[in-house]
Order: sequence, then structure tokens, then C-alpha cells
Amino acid sequence: MALLDNLKWRYATKKYDPTKKVAQDDVDKIIEAARLAPTSSGLQQFKVIVITNQDIKDKIIPIAMDQQIVADCSHLLVFVAWDKYTAERIDGQYDYITDERGLPRGRFGSYTDRLKRKYLNQPEKENFIHTARQAYIGFGLAIAQAAELKVDCTPMEGFSTEALDELLDLRSKGLRSVLLLPLGYRDAENDWLVNMKKVRKPKEDFVIKFE
Repeated sequence: MALLDNLKWRYATKKYDPTKKVAQDDVDKIIEAARLAPTSSGLQQFKVIVITNQDIKDKIIPIAMDQQIVADCSHLLVFVAWDKYTAERIDGQYDYITDERGLPRGRFGSYTDRLKRKYLNQPEKENFIHTARQAYIGFGLAIAQAAELKVDCTPMEGFSTEALDELLDLRSKGLRSVLLLPLGYRDAENDWLVNMKKVRKPKEDFVIKFE
């Protein structure tokens, strides 16, 4: 029940105490939870950018709909995904997998060929939709790990991806921004949401059964 209790504890923090910093060990654990997330075909199509530079965080405020939390948080995590699939990316990941497992390169050649036939013939936009979905999986695990550590966070989609991509020069790296996750500690005296009841749909409206 520990995980469920932690998820009941967490909420989307609306006001951070900028004087309180998250220990690097805890940040590392949150990132590790995202790194260990399952991804389609094991390709790990996303990365996590960690921002602590205050000047950069301040520049993100207008990009993130003037939300001060991106500047007041301790660490700002940016989940970014491949802009598209390429043969080099697919082969590179499977070369790494076979090397790590002590297998000959090309061991999964028939499978990677099938992946290339599928993804390399799709439009770049469709590729990105798929890679971005993988980022959401890691994002969810990072949120759960933060809750276990009693680190506050705020899942965010409310920002201009184009402007953030430009600020961080992501396109030159073949990446696009997907999600923001500020980490820190709540300012309980000034956060309007902190004492509000956590509300989710009742189970009978959430679960559909075929028995």
C-alpha cells in the first residue's frame, strides 16, 4: 500500500519555497526511475534535461504561461523526445543492447529491419507522436518516485514547445520538448491547493469490466 499512500499524498504543487533545495541524491533517484521506464521496442526514445541555472529558469517563465513555479522550483526537469526515427538511432540502441549483453551485433537484425520499415516510412510528425508517448511513461514513474521521496512536483504541459525548443537549442540535437516537471518543496502557507481534498473519479466510473 506504500505506493498508493504516496500517490494520495502528492498533488500538483502550485507554490514552491525557493529557499528549499532537493538533495542531489533524491533528484538522481527520480531521474533513475524515468531511465528505467519501459519504452516501445526498448529504444528509450526520450531524455531528461535537468535545469538548475536560475537565469534559464527565469527565461522559461513567459514560455510556460507566466507560471512562477518553473523559476521557484529547486530543479526543473524537461522531458524531451526524438524528433523522428532514424536507422542510426535504431541501430545504435540495439548495438548498445547487444554489447551490454555480450551478444554479437546484428543479433536482432531481423527485428530492427522491421522497425525501420515501419517507422522510417512514416511522416516525421507521426514519428514524434510515438516517441513523445514514451516520454510520458518515464514521466509517470518520475512522479511516483518523487512522491515516495516526499519531493513535491508539478506535471506540466502548459508551455510553448516551440519556444522552449529554441531556448534550449533542441532541434539541433534532434529532440523536441514534451513535458516539464518542476521539483521542490511546497510553500504550504501560500499554496492555495495544498489543503484541498484530492478528487478523482469514483472507481465504478473509472473501471470498465468484461467478465
